[in-house]
This record gives sequence, C-alpha cells and structure tokens, in this order.
Amino acid sequence: MIPAILLAAVAALAAQASRKSAERVAAERPNLVVVFCDDLGWGDLPGFAIEGAEPPAHARDLPNIARLAREGASFTDFYTAQPVCSASRAAILTGCYPNRIGIEGALFPGDKVGIADEERTLAEMLRDRGYATGIFGKWHLGDAPRFNPLRHGFDEWVGIPYSNDMWPSRQKSSPRLPMMEGERIARHIDTLEDQAGLTRLLTERAVSFIRRSAAEKGPFFCYLPHPQPHTPLAASADFRPAVRDELYGGVLREIDWSLGEVLRTLDECGVAGQTIVLFTSDNGPWLSFGTDAGSTGGLREGKGTIFEGGVRVPCIIRWSDRVPAGARSSVPWMTIDLLPTMAAITDAPPPAADRPIDGTDARMIWFCADDARPTHEALYFYYDRNALQAVRMGRWKLVLPHESRTLGGRGGGTAGTEAPYAMAAVPLALHDLEVDPCETTDLVANRPEIVEAAMRHVAAARADLGDRLVRAEGAGRRKPGCDTDASE
Repeated sequence: MIPAILLAAVAALAAQASRKSAERVAAERPNLVVVFCDDLGWGDLPGFAIEGAEPPAHARDLPNIARLAREGASFTDFYTAQPVCSASRAAILTGCYPNRIGIEGALFPGDKVGIADEERTLAEMLRDRGYATGIFGKWHLGDAPRFNPLRHGFDEWVGIPYSNDMWPSRQKSSPRLPMMEGERIARHIDTLEDQAGLTRLLTERAVSFIRRSAAEKGPFFCYLPHPQPHTPLAASADFRPAVRDELYGGVLREIDWSLGEVLRTLDECGVAGQTIVLFTSDNGPWLSFGTDAGSTGGLREGKGTIFEGGVRVPCIIRWSDRVPAGARSSVPWMTIDLLPTMAAITDAPPPAADRPIDGTDARMIWFCADDARPTHEALYFYYDRNALQAVRMGRWKLVLPHESRTLGGRGGGTAGTEAPYAMAAVPLALHDLEVDPCETTDLVANRPEIVEAAMRHVAAARADLGDRLVRAEGAGRRKPGCDTDASE
C-alpha cells in the first residue's frame, strides 16, 4: 500500500505542475475558434446524456464532433448565462451577466437597444492583443449600425443580424432577413432554400479567414455562431434527409461537416496545435417544436427556462498539449468565463474599473486539474426581464419561486409546427445535481442550512444585479447601448 504522505506529495506535485502549465501559457497568443450553435441541446452530442438515457439517433452520426471530444475534453456542467439568444451571446462575448449590461431576452429587428459602445467584447480584447478577428454567422446584439460587429472588435462579418425566424414567413411585421457583409446588406434571405445554403456559406467564409490569418502568421479569433439548428430548420441538399421528421439530424450532420472543414483547415495550415477550438450552444432546445427540436439528454425542460435543460449546454474544448485528450469534467463553469480565461492566456489588461465583469479564469477547469474548483461560489440564472429564478452553488441548485413555461409532459409539434406552452407556478425547491440532475426531488425541508447559504448568494445577486420578482433594482447594472441617431 502506498503511504498516504506519498500520495499527498504526488497530488501536490501534480497540482503544482498544472499551475505552472497555466503560468507557462499565460504569455502565449493561441488562436481561438468558437463554434456557437443555436438551440443545440445538451443531449444532442455523443457523450452528453443522463446515465441510462438513450441518446438520440442523430448523436451517433457526428464523426467530427466525436473527433473533437477524443482530442479534447468534454465539460458536462457548462452553462449559458441565460436560456435565450441575445442574452446568451452578450455573456460569451463580454464576460458579464447579460442583465448587468442591459441585454435581456432576444432583441428584435428595429429594436433601439443593443450592446453599448463602452462594453469591451472578447473581439476587442483580442484585437488589442494583435489578433485578426472575424465573425461568420448570427450576431443578435442589435441591428442598428452602431451595434454592428465591426464596431465592436471584429474585422470581418458575414452573416445575419438576428435569429433566422425573424422574417416575414414567421412574423409578418418583420422586415426581409438581411445577409450582411460587413456594414452593408449583400442580399436578402427570403426562402428556406436561401436558408439551406447558410451553413455552407458561413463555413466557407470562416475557412477562408483562417487560411488568410494563418498565412499572415498572426493570431486569430474565428467566431462561428451558426444560425442552426434554430427553427426554421434548413440543410443543404447533401444533408437533407428523405424523411421530413429527420431534418434536425440532417442539420446537425451539416454542422458536424462544418466543424470537420474547420479542423481540416487548421491541420492543413499547420496551426492546429496552436489553436483553441471551443464547441458549444447558446441555450437548450426549443422543445415546443418537437421533431424540429433537439434533445436535453434527460434534463428537465428546455430553452426559455432556467431548469437544466434550458441552461446546461454541451461544451467541448480542444487545445493540444494543454487540454487533456479524452478527458471529462463535471466542474461547473459558465460562458461568462471565456473572456477572462482568454485574458489570462493572452496576458490582456484587466477591464476598466467602471466596467467590471462577472467571469473568472477557468484554465484549471480546462486543464481538468485534480484540484480544479468551480469558477464561482454561485452561478446566477436570470430570465424574463431580470427575474432571478435560480442559483447553483457547487452541487446544489436552489430554484426560486417564479412562473415558467412548460409543455407539461405533452409532445411538441411536427414538421416545423409549434405546440403551445402553458405557464406554471414553480415553487421554491432545492436539488442535489450530483445525484438528481433531472431536478425531480425537492430537498428544501431536508437541508435548511443549504437553503440558508444559497439565500445569502440570492441576496448578494439582488443587491448587485437586481431582481424584478422582488422589485430590486440592482446597484451594479449598466445601461445598454441606445440607437438614438436614426440618420446613422
């Protein structure tokens, strides 16, 4: 038997090595590729499902995503900051809870608010560190000229300004869906056949950006926020299945192909070893669309709720020689942690004193270190116009009383139709996510000391970020950008 003191010494050396690894790469400038899918469910990828849950058929036919998981690490307890489009994108690009910077829910065409000029995005931070920056896909942080990605740190943009269903076919009051090239409208997307070409087009432009950046020998940030698999689903002819109800799987196979093109390009350009590739989703699946929606892998509810199926999303990261190949981590962290992690890696300056962020350095989680701890004592889950609805504290999740949409056990629609949600009152509940990730058993009466500890975090969040449900304003909230100049 190995003496306990020797085991402790080995563990200490391993932890020290992990910390030295973090310090060693702090001054480096690795490339960064972020693939950010839209409405992809936690259970849609191989290896992400509750134990005993049957994975969907489409999760078995994604070879490039499976390759990324083999060559990188999978993070099973990774969260989006809010379970909806604009808010989730604000979080991953600014390192802030979206309600801190005034971004709530999903912005619509013509909305007068968007990301403020004063907020520092991941693209701005990396461009200041010498990176070429490009976005190829959905922006959704304001469609007025002042909110354009080129004014918030990106050198190039090809894509759409908001969700692919914000067009006359679904919302008659919406304008035609523009396809943007920088700050100009290149054309309009008027049909599903037009939408079917988006994944391929955006992939081709992302690959071109990577090739050009690699040839120039400088670091680059490639942000690939796919409009899919958000409805309306659309796949090119090569991936369109014969059976309509299998279209979601076809869309995912095309996204998998897209990832394969990116990985192949990194290999061919000789920069794979110097590139971080992160693959994730903005929120959980839109369950009311049934056959056109993804899988939560057995988690409760989906998009538009703070239950695990809405806010827990799949995450895979590959970084050669840094992130251990084939590893899995269940340590909780969130999209708000990407910016400060990249800041630590690239030795970027801290945020301005009047613009604090919420995220923290997650490198020890990325490295799957034995002593990796959650990035935060508590993670806050807001939704529905700044309502604090849940807090995760380690293994514990406290759900606060609120109203939430639900299908109530009913199935969703078929072939692109939507089943209506009902609103249901959600009572105070405490869940142990290590043994009950499906949030079925309430432990409030059993663990009052955990409830008391979690409520201290709730009080701190309400004081800082506010809470509409108790009419708390929040001293730390900032205003969003406002488009007051219609002539711009």
